[in-house]
Amino acid sequence: QVQLVESGGGLVQAGGSLRLSCAASGRTFSSAVMGWFRQAPGKEREFVATITWSGGSTYYTDSVKGRFTISRDNAKSTVYLQMNSLKPEDTAVYYCAASTNYYLDYRFPGAYNYWGQGTQVTVSS
Repeated sequence: QVQLVESGGGLVQAGGSLRLSCAASGRTFSSAVMGWFRQAPGKEREFVATITWSGGSTYYTDSVKGRFTISRDNAKSTVYLQMNSLKPEDTAVYYCAASTNYYLDYRFPGAYNYWGQGTQVTVSS
């Protein structure tokens, strides 16, 4: 069992930065693949970034490459999403997710079996 709690969302002007945090409880965190997804009003939940259990590999959706960085601290059971050069189109509810299962591809929501409640990120132009 893994419980996830996101924090760090808010309102920021275009070009600004935010760092999202996702605190996890449960002994399986250090072996879980962690991901960030987002969902804008009227749109489907979309993949943002994922990181392997060791932090050795990361993957990003094309629209955030070079601007967002996912990282994790297994000693603190926390995963982060540093978001720089934010754009209005980044506005969404951001969700942290954990997968304790094996998949070849972690870029779709069905690969994850634990989800946080979400945190709102609003980027004004």
